[in-house]
Amino acid sequence: MSDPDSLRLNLSAARASVGVALALIAVKLWALWATGALSIAASLADSTMDLIMSAGAMLAVRYAALPPDDDHAFGHTSAEDLTAFVQSLFLTAAAIGLVVSAISRLMAETPPTLASEAAGILAMVISMALTGALVLWQGHVARRTGNRVIAADRLHYMADLLPALGAIAALVASRLWGLWQLDAVVALVAAAVLARGAWTIGRGAWDALMDRRADPEVLEGIARIASSWPGVRGWHDLKTRTAGSRIFVNLHIELDGDQSLREAHDIGAALRRAILEAYPQADVIIHKDVADPPRP
Repeated sequence: MSDPDSLRLNLSAARASVGVALALIAVKLWALWATGALSIAASLADSTMDLIMSAGAMLAVRYAALPPDDDHAFGHTSAEDLTAFVQSLFLTAAAIGLVVSAISRLMAETPPTLASEAAGILAMVISMALTGALVLWQGHVARRTGNRVIAADRLHYMADLLPALGAIAALVASRLWGLWQLDAVVALVAAAVLARGAWTIGRGAWDALMDRRADPEVLEGIARIASSWPGVRGWHDLKTRTAGSRIFVNLHIELDGDQSLREAHDIGAALRRAILEAYPQADVIIHKDVADPPRP
């Protein structure tokens, strides 16, 4: 997929994410006002974090798409990783806040009163429908473009589905059986989901910011292509690093020293095109070395 097409898809997903987050906040604010349910507050906190992160993601997608310049010779794609790392910090803070609120409610001497459960249930059903549609679109875009920020944003919204389901269960249990404790339990489960998502996103973003190598599957694929390429007698010093959705590849290949410079160039250029065809998000540099003469 070409860079303009990837940018168009990534921006469409980012804009949809911001729009859905605004709609969800409005619906859940009304539901919280009507019910006073902590499980809905947990879901509202989730959506508020999503709005902040989705807005940041949209800015990151735009900035990461800027071409290389004198100060950023390798482009601006690390902005995706920095944004994802900040997203993980917000998620962690939200998870801690939910745990504190849930424990306080469980230890309260007077049970909280939940009201208008039917209104809350309706709000959660609407939010789940909006979230589900967004997750489907983000999944399509992430698969097509490999964008780390869109994939992280999708994870946030997938995590929203569990608190929404839990909020519905808590409201039903409160209305039918008076089990108000389930509301706080749902908030604790939602906090665990948020914390796990924060760890996953933060670890991946940190690895990329620290120039961690590409996935082993990518390394094996590049090695397979280089090993079987016509004219390449050997290869060494395969080095990779990730930045956002980009993979930077440096590879030394060993060629016949008696062939012409043009022939050597053509072999390297063809190998580079083959690697790019297999990994479109890669930035590949091929270094050409003279192969050792065959042993007698």
